[in-house]
Amino acid sequence: MIVRRLLQPGSHHSVSRRALLGGLVSAGGALALGGCTGLGATGARYDASSLSADPTVLVTTTRKPVGGGRTKPWFGPERATSMTVARARLVAPDESRLSLASVGLGDWRLDRIEPVSADAGDLAAQAGAGDVLIYVHGFKQTFETAVLDGAHLSDGIKFRGRTMVFSWPSKAGFFDYAYDRDSAMWSRDDFERVLSALVSAPSGGRVNIVAHSMGTMLTLESLRQLYARYGDTVTGRIGAVVFAAPDIDMDVFSSAIQRIGPLAGKITVIAATNDRALALSGQIAGGMTRVGAAEKAVIARLGVRVVDASAEGWGIINHDLFLSNAEVQRVIRRSIDGTTA
Repeated sequence: MIVRRLLQPGSHHSVSRRALLGGLVSAGGALALGGCTGLGATGARYDASSLSADPTVLVTTTRKPVGGGRTKPWFGPERATSMTVARARLVAPDESRLSLASVGLGDWRLDRIEPVSADAGDLAAQAGAGDVLIYVHGFKQTFETAVLDGAHLSDGIKFRGRTMVFSWPSKAGFFDYAYDRDSAMWSRDDFERVLSALVSAPSGGRVNIVAHSMGTMLTLESLRQLYARYGDTVTGRIGAVVFAAPDIDMDVFSSAIQRIGPLAGKITVIAATNDRALALSGQIAGGMTRVGAAEKAVIARLGVRVVDASAEGWGIINHDLFLSNAEVQRVIRRSIDGTTA
């Protein structure tokens, strides 16, 4: 039961999902991703992440602030009347030799939130001139767990650049799937504003996106709107787009892919046929297979890159492999490196 709780999306106990599962993966040795020869097979040492030097994450959120966004839980599950831009100050795990992190038991911690504004136009100045990594969370997430997962991801792939989290209103409850889905779609205009502000900034770098689960549906819709506004001119400013365990109907996904032009070529789908969370989601959706649980060949026909992570999913849920599996994180890193000059 303890392992099951730790693997639930949105669960952050004293031992993080990343620390627990990452430690077990390291102990068991590196695994090769099925259908992905060469992507995760090297033992290359990457430079330290930018978060290790400056543990600050930019946050844009459509959640309603709690206590002005300055006290825990900072932002709740309700929908706000306007989007907030803020800086999340984090405390990194102590990596010293005698620390808990040294034995896989440390974790990132959210220290405080510093609201910046409610204007997406300020994002370009906050992000700076380098590349940006945006993490979009999925179903059943609090504001805090979304920010911490974004930090885990960025540090895990050793991203060099500014990390940003887009957090939409989730009730973080198992039986609130419909509310979360509607909240994600309700947030698509604001996320498109975020993307528009970043790609239109003359001094900005490339915008990389990693979206998980239900967040992939929101991201795809926002990319569709972005492409409708800018056309092919936006292609050079969008880097890698990684959809991890996408909780999207296959027909909806196929239709949207056909409407985003060359941006479709930026997409990498990380799928696992043994993703039990997506199996349940498919049942809720009337038996329709979700993209993240479909066979690799079926997804590949749509013209996007696909990584079959089924062989890596040895756990109970297998829905957050992008956080828990070192080989999957290497694939994400390679996707970003492949689109960065």
